[in-house]
Amino acid sequence: MLQEIIGFETDEENHWVAKLHCGHNQHVRHQPPFINRPWVINKITRMEKLGQQLNCVKCDNGAVKDFTPCKA
Repeated sequence: MLQEIIGFETDEENHWVAKLHCGHNQHVRHQPPFINRPWVINKITRMEKLGQQLNCVKCDNGAVKDFTPCKA
């Protein structure tokens, strides 16, 4: 299910994690040549991704939320 990116944080290993509108987290690593996301290593290009959608497998599987999203 597609979900909007609402923010970013790093995990305990300093890997970038997207916070999704649905309340799930999803890693967005840049590990070439396997995963090519150079935009994640720069704050400006990361912020440009806010509002874009990622496929949330956790939603598809009915997983418990990782956090409670703020309601605007």
